[in-house]
Amino acid sequence: MNAREPEDLATHRIAVIAVPPVFTFDLAVPELIFGAVVHHGRPRYEIRVCAAEPGPIASFGSTGLTARHGLEIVAEADTVLVTGKGSQTFVDEAVLEALRAAAAAGTRIASMCTGAFALAAAGLLDGRGATAHWQTTAELSSRYPQVDVRPDVLYVEDGPIFSSAGVAAAIDLCLHLVRSDHGAAVANEVARAAVVAPVRHGGQAQFVESALPPERGTTLAPTRAWALTRLGEPISLTDLARHANISLRTLTRRFKAETGLSPLRWLLAQRVERARELLETTSLPMDQVARHAGLGSADSLRDHLRRHVRLTPSAYRSAFTRA
Repeated sequence: MNAREPEDLATHRIAVIAVPPVFTFDLAVPELIFGAVVHHGRPRYEIRVCAAEPGPIASFGSTGLTARHGLEIVAEADTVLVTGKGSQTFVDEAVLEALRAAAAAGTRIASMCTGAFALAAAGLLDGRGATAHWQTTAELSSRYPQVDVRPDVLYVEDGPIFSSAGVAAAIDLCLHLVRSDHGAAVANEVARAAVVAPVRHGGQAQFVESALPPERGTTLAPTRAWALTRLGEPISLTDLARHANISLRTLTRRFKAETGLSPLRWLLAQRVERARELLETTSLPMDQVARHAGLGSADSLRDHLRRHVRLTPSAYRSAFTRA
């Protein structure tokens, strides 16, 4: 998927630990996102599902699920993902030992939804920030007070340990991991192929406080799409409201409801994302990257990129541009 990657780039091995019972969706997300990263016909990720006891695993619904591998594959993995409702009640000691060994080896470890309980039980979240489905974060905080539980975000990155909120937030986390490995351009291409939202920042809210007004029945998706084609141009709140044909107050309220962000914060996030793609895929000078992304000057580009990814533009380009 990324023509700049060398042919001999090693396949990244992912072990998905299922702690039953699990939802089919929990196991489908890694395949959906990581499985879409292909270079010259070769998958960049190998995804294998394992459990404390390989074989059929308990699941919700009528779909039968199977873990073809035991926990021995965890030691071979570059990334370990943990998922399953069982993490909230009982986690086999063998799973906890495998997680501790992986952490000691420096392996990247992530939890999806209630998988955070398994990481906490293994002691991997002590002193770290973490999240889970918003309906379970109070319990997570109560049972593991040494964990800095953040109940209102999509996902958390704290060193080599990652955690995501419920259900669809696992998609956001997996896209974030793809972006960390291969850059923004590849992650956004995967998102487009999977017909899901582009990479969202982990600090975005998990859920909205109230539903959209039923009498309107429309969304701001067309306005957001319109803005994405004009990131290099000045775009004001008035411009957005005029395009949506609504008042400024309604614009702000509905933007927050639909994206979890204010209009200007959303616009800035898209401009930073655009700058990252330009840094990866072009050799444009920094001032031109800033201008095309709508960030103004090279100094502004540097400030925003440092704030979002803790890298300067030149360092980011060097890290994610492969000959």
